[in-house]
Amino acid sequence: MLENLSKTIATISKISVSNERKEILQPLIEYIQDKVNSNEEISLNFICTHNSRRSHLSQIWAQTMAFHFGIQKVFCYSGGTEATAMFPKVGETLVNQGYQIQKLSEEKNPVYSVKFDENQHPIICFSKTYFDDFNPKNNFGAIMTCTTADEGCPMVFGAEARFPIKYDDPKAFDSTELMNEKYAERSLQIASEMYYVFSQLKKNKNEK
Repeated sequence: MLENLSKTIATISKISVSNERKEILQPLIEYIQDKVNSNEEISLNFICTHNSRRSHLSQIWAQTMAFHFGIQKVFCYSGGTEATAMFPKVGETLVNQGYQIQKLSEEKNPVYSVKFDENQHPIICFSKTYFDDFNPKNNFGAIMTCTTADEGCPMVFGAEARFPIKYDDPKAFDSTELMNEKYAERSLQIASEMYYVFSQLKKNKNEK
């Protein structure tokens, strides 16, 4: 794990998750645990309306926490009901929290490489629909990170299960004095909940 990111995770480990949120997260924990017990691949698709903020934060932190806790065969994705672009403040926030981010293209919807460890494959991030060819077509868990996407997608085709784990949109603070603080706050909230999810899992004893 990158040194500065390890320091952030040490801080995250001390953030408490409320009992109300634990109840919301429990079905996701059980879904992942069943996959671990069966030694199956775990595909998680984090879905929000524009795939620009909360879904990317969730994808990145979930993949990071899977690695941190040694849960194998976890593949995290993100998507929206429409494609826009990953909002630049998301990348800036994650860099401040210890990630290494490289911009791989310059179009309106750039592709980013997000590294959490020197020797692990980076997470590839760009805005896309949840059903984009980049994402899994079936056998995945759909995690709805915003109310609009949850209500606007009554069915997520190909999903084995659906988990409404919603977060307030930091976009509400764009162009305000609180912008940096609120993006960091939302990122750490998502990180603490993904930390909790993966900390609850028991590894498969038969896993090589």
